[in-house]
Amino acid sequence: MNRTRRRGARLRLALAGAATIALLGPLAWMWQDSLMPGAYSVMDMGYADYGGALTRVAGTSEHSEHSGHLEHSGHSEHTASARSLTSLTADPDRPADVAITLVARKQRFRLPTGRSVDGYTLNGASPGPVIHVTVGQLVEVRLVNESVPDGITLHWHGVDVPNAADGVAGVTQDAVGVGRSFTYRFVAGQAGTFWYHSHQVSHEQVRRGLLGALVVTPAARPPAGTADVVALLHLYDGARTINGREGDVRAEARPGERVRVRVINTENGQTPVWVGGAPFRLAAVDGTDLHEPAPVRDTAVTVTAGGRADIEVTMPEDGSPVRVHIGGPAGVVLGSRSYDAPAVPRPAATLDLLSYGTPASLGFDPDRPDRRFDYEIGRRPGFLDGRPGVWWTINGHMFPDVPMFVVAEGDVVRVRIVNDSGEPHPMHLHGHHAVVLSRDGVRATGSPWWVDSLEVGTGESYDIAFVADNPGIWMDHCHNLPHATEGLVAHLMYEGVTTPFTVGGTAGNEPE
Repeated sequence: MNRTRRRGARLRLALAGAATIALLGPLAWMWQDSLMPGAYSVMDMGYADYGGALTRVAGTSEHSEHSGHLEHSGHSEHTASARSLTSLTADPDRPADVAITLVARKQRFRLPTGRSVDGYTLNGASPGPVIHVTVGQLVEVRLVNESVPDGITLHWHGVDVPNAADGVAGVTQDAVGVGRSFTYRFVAGQAGTFWYHSHQVSHEQVRRGLLGALVVTPAARPPAGTADVVALLHLYDGARTINGREGDVRAEARPGERVRVRVINTENGQTPVWVGGAPFRLAAVDGTDLHEPAPVRDTAVTVTAGGRADIEVTMPEDGSPVRVHIGGPAGVVLGSRSYDAPAVPRPAATLDLLSYGTPASLGFDPDRPDRRFDYEIGRRPGFLDGRPGVWWTINGHMFPDVPMFVVAEGDVVRVRIVNDSGEPHPMHLHGHHAVVLSRDGVRATGSPWWVDSLEVGTGESYDIAFVADNPGIWMDHCHNLPHATEGLVAHLMYEGVTTPFTVGGTAGNEPE
């Protein structure tokens, strides 16, 4: 009897052990498989998606189905004749029209209200200096890292710079270590409202102060009776600021004057903007003017994370002030004799850019694309670099097994973005502006709505299109920056372009 009991106990123990191995074995494999090497190239990430184009792989012509992919080794089908993205620069022989040095420091600083912030500065302040340039000028910015311990880069958000100047650590350059410098050169090819920020450990460095505004004005002198105000929104340790100031920012504006308020949302979520005291027009989105925007009243404008909105106000002839609310009661108060503009509640109506303004030519036919891609955002449990959690997915894949969207220069590219993840995502494509064609199957009927930062709400889908006219390797990621650290990152890669830089490595590159 005792012998039988012992055999039964051993059998139960063996079965329990087998069950444990059956349960933990796959988990251990998944954990091991998720671990990232100490240094890796984005050229080796995930899989190549050719968007249905006819491609040449291993010397043979092969057709890749729409939204399908070809397995690869380092996206290296074209490396025999490839060029390094380091060659994609502005004319090295052209002298700079605007030259500036930005010195980055890790330091405690004070907001104008006296609030102390433990963060980072550029030239001793945060936000950094507003960079003003004229369209067509060559801009040269020398970045010096005096004391930012993790290194730093500068990304020119919304500016279609040459790829070598994009400022993404581990993709287009190495992070600039303490005591080192890096020089960015690019032509400001489009007038509009833009901003700059670090793209090294960006979820921390942007939040703690490494950012500033960039304004590109038209070559023609501004007409008489116009004014311009920058309004950069940023939270420091939970304190909402405009241009680094808590509370209202006051700007002088004469009766009858037309004022452009350039709202820049540097936060991880969208923010509403509305006007009290006068009608307004939404003149531009993400640095691109809208076509024939009509005046509106009692309507809010939603500004996506990373996005910009130019609000144009004509000041009342009676000299009364106007308040431009940015996310709440505070904002920019425009006035001449008085700044006593009481706050008004947020309007119930929100401007729908799908039908605002009037149509205009796009310059290409988005209904006859050369490449079609899907960018489907989901979420599921798993391991990300050994960390268990519930992570974002792209087309059903978790980072780093995510798509590399491959294009050729001159392609018309069409992308459908679908968000079934349960949370909204502000999607930001580097190096390009895309036009919104439809939302949830409803076609756009208003002004061409060009974006570099697009809010895709949960359950929403957008069709967008652009021309692949800026060769390089470009990030296409969520600009809720903590989401990027959680794997919501893909890349757009041009055929025949490579990068010598790696994520991690001796430079400690951490682009997210």
